[in-house]
Amino acid sequence: MRRPLVLYHLGCAYESLRANRSRTILTVLGITIGIASIIIILSLSTGAARIIKEQVSDLGGAVAVVRPGTTTDKPHIDSLTATLAGSQTASHLTEYDLEDIESIDGVTAAAPLMIIGGDVTAGKNTPEKVSIIATTPKLPDVTHLPLGEGQFLDEVTSDQTAVIGAQLAIDLFGTERVAGRTFHTHGQVFTVIGILKRQNKPINYNNIDFDHAAIISLESGKRFNQNIASIQQINIRANSHEQLPDIIKKIEDELTQNHFGEKDFTILAGDDLARPTNELFAAVGATLTVVAGISLVVGGIGVMNIMLVGVAERTREIGIRKALGASNSNIVWQFLLESLVMSLAGGMLGYGLGYLTAFAIARTFLPFNPVFSWEIVGAAFGTALTVGLVFGLYPAIRAARKDPIVALRNYH
Repeated sequence: MRRPLVLYHLGCAYESLRANRSRTILTVLGITIGIASIIIILSLSTGAARIIKEQVSDLGGAVAVVRPGTTTDKPHIDSLTATLAGSQTASHLTEYDLEDIESIDGVTAAAPLMIIGGDVTAGKNTPEKVSIIATTPKLPDVTHLPLGEGQFLDEVTSDQTAVIGAQLAIDLFGTERVAGRTFHTHGQVFTVIGILKRQNKPINYNNIDFDHAAIISLESGKRFNQNIASIQQINIRANSHEQLPDIIKKIEDELTQNHFGEKDFTILAGDDLARPTNELFAAVGATLTVVAGISLVVGGIGVMNIMLVGVAERTREIGIRKALGASNSNIVWQFLLESLVMSLAGGMLGYGLGYLTAFAIARTFLPFNPVFSWEIVGAAFGTALTVGLVFGLYPAIRAARKDPIVALRNYH
């Protein structure tokens, strides 16, 4: 008995909405835009946060990094944004720390990252957003940096040589075939001996866009900093993932002793490597979701408006149904289902539109794809359902409270 009644209410909802197509479409459109906005934000922010986990997984999970500063919630985000902006942070990590880490059993290789501010110039070209990185020849052994041309820095090459990213090569010289050409930085001339393959990974656990990077030797970097190696990060690769926890404990003990008992550093490995990026995109995503929620409120008000108009126009119908024995709950469900139909229709359209737009944005502007997950599906349709219930309940209750005698008198 209950099922046919629900189907009857759905049929009535469909006929009522079809009779007022224009305003129904406009109301559904408001829900569609709000849900689409939420889908775009959640799918792209989740996709960006997943990148680093995949990178660590590709390296076998046997990678750890040491960074200056202690582990707190907010500094993770501040540190990441500062690094992405190219600023140089104060660091207590030194060459002695690097040497001690390299001497620990189980460490395959360790490489420093010393971030240097400044411009890179070739002729009249001075590209923006260039990262100058001073490091050692072991960096490719720790971080996957495939070469497109030439060779990486080694113990034989001069300190006046450099390896540059593919996009930086184009920005400086107009081509990726630039081995043997020179550029200037900090008053010094560097000869390009290698060009990295295009990475298309501006988001990574190193917080460096290697496509726009100039990599020089640690000795050259020290000369730009009064012969002091101010290391912002030490990348570590272990023999195996299983040995990594023991190695991290040894590194922690060694560096704490080097720093006179002060643990002014952070060691990150596994999921912790992705945490700063996840926190940043979670914060950005939450903020944008709130903004997108405003459009859903507007769409919900549209649902309430069309429902109130429908209640006013169908007063005689309500009176007849109640006179024939329909209960208040029957009337509530009749009108509430109309609200839910509009909201869920908007949710389905918004879900599809959101993913289509997210993929278009990713293909055009971003180096990663949006993520599909059942959590996002639940968020989309749960939000649509909530909007339908919240903004459709008042008109439904108002319809149910109409006196049948008064309602029948309103027949025109």
